[in-house]
Amino acid sequence: MKLVTWNVNGLRSCVNKGFLDYFRQAEADLFCVQETKLTAGQIELDIGEEYIQLWNYAEKKGYSGTAVFARKEPLSVRYGLEEDREPEGRIITAEYETFYLVNVYTPNARRDLSRLGLRLEWEDRFRRYVSSLDEWKPVIICGDLNVAFQPIDLKNAKANEGNSGYTPEERECMKKLLDAGFTDAFRYLYPDRTDAYTWWSFMPGVRERNIGWRIDYFLVSDRLAPNIKEVTLEASVMGSDHCPVVMEIELDW
Repeated sequence: MKLVTWNVNGLRSCVNKGFLDYFRQAEADLFCVQETKLTAGQIELDIGEEYIQLWNYAEKKGYSGTAVFARKEPLSVRYGLEEDREPEGRIITAEYETFYLVNVYTPNARRDLSRLGLRLEWEDRFRRYVSSLDEWKPVIICGDLNVAFQPIDLKNAKANEGNSGYTPEERECMKKLLDAGFTDAFRYLYPDRTDAYTWWSFMPGVRERNIGWRIDYFLVSDRLAPNIKEVTLEASVMGSDHCPVVMEIELDW
């Protein structure tokens, strides 16, 4: 099974920059996107009849939002954590026979950390939610988790200590999530790989010099980790300030 996750930072903009070419070339079984920045009816995405389209729109126009494009109809779909609703459109859970897929766009703490409290509250709720799913069947979590977990996961760790996405609180939340029974698929295969990033600032020359952060992930229930075959960070794919992440895993629907 092949899965792709990509924060497109505005799907309409990304479509104008080659999204559909990449989508067709990827031939994924499950293709998850974050930060669609859409409301219903703003786009008609021509990805072929073989894909089911699941959308979770934010109530605020031009903000957040997630989508899942799947080759197989899920058994059930959920668009929230405690309730089947998420006002910022940040999460979609698709249930299949042998696993749950959770596509998530974790709230950003903001540069001034004004949303750090909300972020930490979300993290606790999210961890409880995916842990409850994991009691029933294995879980695949993918998306923009808005945190560089270890110093190896960003170019200038020392200079960024305490900054949004690399605060001790956010990193501790990631540790708690992994300790709850989840495996970082990329680090499972490549524990020591450096200069492996998924997001770069739009500032001139930053991406060219690979001054980046790894904040987009596949996490899997620990018992699925031996099934991971490959994880690729597609840094050469443009169209967003993030790049796609691809995971190949031995898993039936």
